[in-house]
Amino acid sequence: MEISEFLDRKLARRFQTFDFDGDGRLERSDFESSAMRVGDEFGHSVDSPARQRFLQLSLDLWEHLVSVADSDRDGTIDLDEYKQAFADGLLETEGSFDQGYRPFLDALMAVVDTDGNGVLDVDEYVGWTAALMRLPESDAREIHRRLDTDGDGFVTVQELLQAIHDFYFDDNPDGVGSWLLGPLPD
Repeated sequence: MEISEFLDRKLARRFQTFDFDGDGRLERSDFESSAMRVGDEFGHSVDSPARQRFLQLSLDLWEHLVSVADSDRDGTIDLDEYKQAFADGLLETEGSFDQGYRPFLDALMAVVDTDGNGVLDVDEYVGWTAALMRLPESDAREIHRRLDTDGDGFVTVQELLQAIHDFYFDDNPDGVGSWLLGPLPD
């Protein structure tokens, strides 16, 4: 797959949000720490079934990434390895997209949907994006506004799933998915 300049910038941004400790490499600890922080942020005990499920899916995501992207087999993934794995169709494909993200988003909702209404209000959205990806509150509020495509004040799993899909597979800079993780690096 050819990576456009725009997709390249989006992949760089996604890599930054995965890199929880900011050391320029993805490691298992990035996925474990971010998942644990989400559980803490939303008051789930360490043995909470929802927290444990989310942690397990986060670690499964890490295992998938390292198995397909760690080309030098050093147990970490750098930005070039991440981009190359995407270009090779090893990370995301439109065909496998839904089956990969739906369980993760359902597990995330079980942790962060504090009122149990099946949708994310702006405070829930701000909370999980700060905890999982360290997004600034102002960016998270703007992202929530953009993802709320029907204007009801909530983001559904389906709206989030569509935005994630468009982040990877739509080159429209004005599209909803282009703002999924806030402003892109230059």
